[in-house]
Amino acid sequence: MSAVAGYNVYRSTVSGSGYVKLNGSLISGLAYSDSNVQNATTYYYVTTAVDSAGTESAYSNQVSAAIP
Repeated sequence: MSAVAGYNVYRSTVSGSGYVKLNGSLISGLAYSDSNVQNATTYYYVTTAVDSAGTESAYSNQVSAAIP
């Protein structure tokens, strides 16, 4: 993989599967805020890195966020 051009963020409500990409264009920074969430829902997130040729990495480790 060449130099990283940006990142994609994926979200699911099912642990380990069903991820849907949230960003329309590559994210250049190392932070992402997801404001489109619902109460009483747990979300699961993974990211990928994309190089300048458009090659996308495997999913990162999953993290979760529980919205009260």
